[in-house]
Formats: sequence, structure tokens, C-alpha cells
Amino acid sequence: MKKYASMNIQYSRGCPFDCEFCDITFLYGRKQRGKSKNQITAELDALYDAGWREGVFFVDDNFIGNRKKLKEEILPAIISWMEEKKYPFRFITEASIDLADDDQLIRMLVRANFGTVFVGIETPDQDSLAECGKFQNKNRDLLASVKKIQKAGIQVQGGFIVGFDHDTPSIFQRQIDFIQKSGIVTAMVGLLNVLRDTRLYHRLKKEKRLLAETSGNNTDSSINFIPKMNAKILISGYRKIVKTIYSPRFYYKRIMTFLREYKCSKQKGFHVRLYHFQALFKSIWTLGIKGKERYYYWKLFLWSLIRRTRAFPLVLTLAIYGYHFRKTFGESH
Repeated sequence: MKKYASMNIQYSRGCPFDCEFCDITFLYGRKQRGKSKNQITAELDALYDAGWREGVFFVDDNFIGNRKKLKEEILPAIISWMEEKKYPFRFITEASIDLADDDQLIRMLVRANFGTVFVGIETPDQDSLAECGKFQNKNRDLLASVKKIQKAGIQVQGGFIVGFDHDTPSIFQRQIDFIQKSGIVTAMVGLLNVLRDTRLYHRLKKEKRLLAETSGNNTDSSINFIPKMNAKILISGYRKIVKTIYSPRFYYKRIMTFLREYKCSKQKGFHVRLYHFQALFKSIWTLGIKGKERYYYWKLFLWSLIRRTRAFPLVLTLAIYGYHFRKTFGESH
């Protein structure tokens, strides 16, 4: 239903945060180096002139890292450009959870037509957050922060990790509960893996707990270090999380949780195209007739038509995403 394809804009490099497992500061440093407003609008012009009229991903380690520049220079320029061009794009980007603390910034992102933001939640466990240095997530109500962003009209996608030293077997159900309550439909859960030259790499090397180079895929049920938790329990618990949250019952329920609080305004610049109808009929056949999840599909389908009519295109998009996640996870595990 929505296309983001490979239409990406790299806004900046560098990140002020230094999570133990992350290699961003090693690769690009702590200082964020962003493009100017003229560079950004020139790239938007290039996409527009090429005929692109779908989603655009602002690729960034933390789009809101330099809030002053963003609010005074970048976003006003994007808003002005979008208004002039009648909103041809819908944007997605990455940001830290403290976006929820800045009402003005949230409003500006919505005005600029940022519809989705990926946030690294990682874990609801305070000790594990402290362990990995995710201090911007500590001592806050993560659930309330997510819901505040969603209520403003921005869908939150979330990244989650299991395998920290402070994780106990209870973390698997805690992750499931948080994901379900938050209404984060697209929850990307991975096993902790050690990237070369990160702070985690050097710590575990010193502790003689490194096993091998990472596969580069933290969702393939492999780990390249000796965890504090029993490895079999850790991998089994990880698989339980993913299998549960993407099972039709849990997944469709989470969509409804999200939509009950999500502020779905009329999509600026949205035009119905042929592929929308093709996706609709294909989803009805694949999910609503052939699929084992057809009961949940039709329940959501009818509920959204009655209660969240404006969000109906998004509902179909998320239903199709769920099919993809289940198929991908089933094939890779």
C-alpha cells in the first residue's frame, strides 16, 4: 500500500549518544554533521522532478540530534517546500525517544508530513538500559512517551534487543507485554550481537566472552558471544517473542491498540492509485480468504471501516506487513 522503496535522503552522520552495542560513534564520531536546507530541498527537487510521489526515508542515526538547526532551518524549509509542491511525499525517519519531550518539534514534524519514526526502545528493563548506556531511555515512562508521539499523528516503529547481561528469563514476557501495550505494530526484535570496535566488543574481549564475528543479522537466532543467561534459554526466549508478537491474534490486536489512540488526520497529498486497489484485492484473497488469520483480518477490516475510516489505507498496509513478517520469520527460523 505504501512505497518507500529505495528513495532515501541521508541527512546527517554522527550521534551524540554512545550506546555500548552501537558502532555509530566509532564510525562517524559524536558530533552530528548535517546537510543544509538548500542541500535537502535540492534532493527533494530531484526526487520530485524524477516523478517520485511516494514515501521518502530520511536516513539518519538520530534525525533530532541537532534540534536547534532542525527547528530553525531544516524543518521550516521542508514545510515550505511541501506546501508549495502540494505534499508529494510522506516521510519516515529515525529519532531518539526524547522526541516525546518536545511538543513544538513533534508539531513541526507532523506539518512536514513525517508519518513514521523509528525509535530504539531496546528494553523496558532499567538495569539493562544502564548497562548498555541508553541513558536517554532511562528514568522515563517509555510507554507514555511512545503513546504521546502516536497521539500526535506519528506512527512509532520500535527496535528491541534481548541478551543483555542484566536480562533474566522474565525479559521475554516483559518485552511481549510492552510491545502489545504500546501499540508498536512494527516491532523489530533482535538478539544482542557484538559489532567490532564497539565499547561492548572491547569489554567482552577483555572478559574473554567473544566467540566470532557477527553474522550481520541480529534476527537469525545467532549470537557471537557468551551471554550471562543460558544461550539455549536466550535463543528460545527470543524466538518466543517474535513468534508471539507476529502471530495473527497478537498482531491484529496490536494494530487496534495503535489505532485507538493514533491521531489519523487526512493524509496530505494522498492520491488513490491503481496499485492501491490491486493491494486491496490481493490482501482480501491472501489474508481474508486463503489465510489462517482470516477471522482477525475481517474483524480488523470491518472495525476500521466503521471506527477508523480515515485510517483504512494504513490498516491494509499494516495487515500486509504482518503477513510479510510471519512469512519471513517462518522461513528464516
